[in-house]
Amino acid sequence: MKKDDFFVRSRTYNRKKIWIMFLAIFFLAMFLIGRLVYLMVFCSVYYGQEAEDLHERERDIKAARGRIIDATGTVLATNKSVCTVSVVHSQIEDPEAVIAALTKELGMSEETVRARVEKVSSIERIKTNVDKEIGDNIRAYGLAGIKVDEDYKRYYPYDTLASKVLGFTGADNQGILGLEVVYDEYLQGTSGKILTLTDARGIEIENAGETRVEPVNGNDLYISMDINIQQYCEQAAEKAYVQKSADSVSIIVMDPRNGELMAMVNYPEFHLNEPFVLIDEMLPEPESGEEGEIAAQASALTEEERQDLLNQMWRNQCISDTYEPGSTFKIITAAAALEEDVVKLEDAFYCPGYKIVEDRKIRCAKTTGHGAETFVTGIMNSCNPVFIELGERLGTERYYHYFQQFGLMQKTAIDLPGEAATIMHKQENVGPVELATISFGQSFQITPIQLVTTVSSIINGGTRVTPHFGVEVRDADGTLVEKLSYRTTGGIVSTETSETMQYLLEKVVSEGGGKNAYIEGYSIGGKTATSQTLPRSRNRYISSFLGFAPADDPQVLVLCIINNPQGTYYGGTIAAPVVKEIMENILPYLD
Repeated sequence: MKKDDFFVRSRTYNRKKIWIMFLAIFFLAMFLIGRLVYLMVFCSVYYGQEAEDLHERERDIKAARGRIIDATGTVLATNKSVCTVSVVHSQIEDPEAVIAALTKELGMSEETVRARVEKVSSIERIKTNVDKEIGDNIRAYGLAGIKVDEDYKRYYPYDTLASKVLGFTGADNQGILGLEVVYDEYLQGTSGKILTLTDARGIEIENAGETRVEPVNGNDLYISMDINIQQYCEQAAEKAYVQKSADSVSIIVMDPRNGELMAMVNYPEFHLNEPFVLIDEMLPEPESGEEGEIAAQASALTEEERQDLLNQMWRNQCISDTYEPGSTFKIITAAAALEEDVVKLEDAFYCPGYKIVEDRKIRCAKTTGHGAETFVTGIMNSCNPVFIELGERLGTERYYHYFQQFGLMQKTAIDLPGEAATIMHKQENVGPVELATISFGQSFQITPIQLVTTVSSIINGGTRVTPHFGVEVRDADGTLVEKLSYRTTGGIVSTETSETMQYLLEKVVSEGGGKNAYIEGYSIGGKTATSQTLPRSRNRYISSFLGFAPADDPQVLVLCIINNPQGTYYGGTIAAPVVKEIMENILPYLD
């Protein structure tokens, strides 16, 4: 190869390398310029917000939770101003002074406060639901790094009133139990924010001010409960509880025409403003009965035992507990028999004090027997043999058809959490003995609210209503947000059957076993019941009475259940007088 050819080829090769490098740099530069244009023009809003967020510290402002207001306009649940105390680690100038001040004012241990103050974080919450007065005291120290923000705590002006109905909220003001959790989406509102500008070290920039995003307060819930009726019922329940040394007393007051609940009592109630403190009734009876011993028992509980007792204390027996209804269920049997036309009012029966079903002798409450009876006197006497025969006349298939028609096999859909379902034999497992016991209200279980709802449909003309407390939702200015509506189902029984049941149940009170609920000048219908809990050998009873008025146009229905009364336990003897006392108060009140 000639020397000149070598130099020519070398120059050509170097020129190609230069062009390749140039093009590579050119395209890389164009890519970087394009990327820069894309970030600065098309993504400027996004990255601007990201940059701003890096220099902003965010603190929540809780929204005021909506109130719960009863039928009289009385506020049953509202809010109390409190504070949330936090520290910003990067802004603390004198850690020891901060720790000393917070330990003194908040009543917390120094170890707990120190651990939170010394924790390296953008913002550390020390304590929530701090009384406003204490929050003001902490502000007065003027110590850098402490933040005291306004907050809200749920407050119940009547404390124990309807505790298992209203329910309560958690530390974050979110509903946990009762109406508070069912209507949480209406009540809770939307929290706001406080935005503070900081430098790269996380220290607030002086004179930069704060940006506030104001909270949106929750809406108010208006309910059908009447505080006066609720208080009447709670007083009557407490009286029965004490006099009969009962385990508990439950009372429901409902308008059978539309399902509006005026009162619901589960005595003993708990303290809504201290829902995690066990009431004395939940603890075993101490030997000495002294307060110190009760407190010692409470502190000796394991966490699991304590939680179990809290769950029992919060439990709404009216909707979550099932029981054998006993003779109040004879209302359902009688309505089904009348509807199916297998009995007339003048039909003759005979009660020797028992009835033989297969190999079983099933006794009547009156062991000596009622003798000759008509259907009318049979229901007045609450005679088991009469209702066993009605069950036989209906037969299992038709009887179960009416259970479905009356809605007994479905939940009521009440606007409270934790409703239990009816516990009934499977139809294919029902023999003559099971059919006999079901006919007078034993060997199966329903909830009190299910009994009230089903009986309402039988006496109100044949419409099954949905029991409920919620009526409407309004904003803080009183503007209607939503009128709450509930399902109704017609044709449960005929008008004729409904009127006949009104007549029969009025006879029970005026002349039969429910005479202890009779009030002169008023037409009242009702039915007594006494049932035994399982196992039968424990001799524990449930006494109940269901009454309504006026008998020929029911507008108020009351159910009282006394669980495990001591001494006399017959429903007509101890539960009927409780309903009478309640009606003596609320009937004049309701005009």
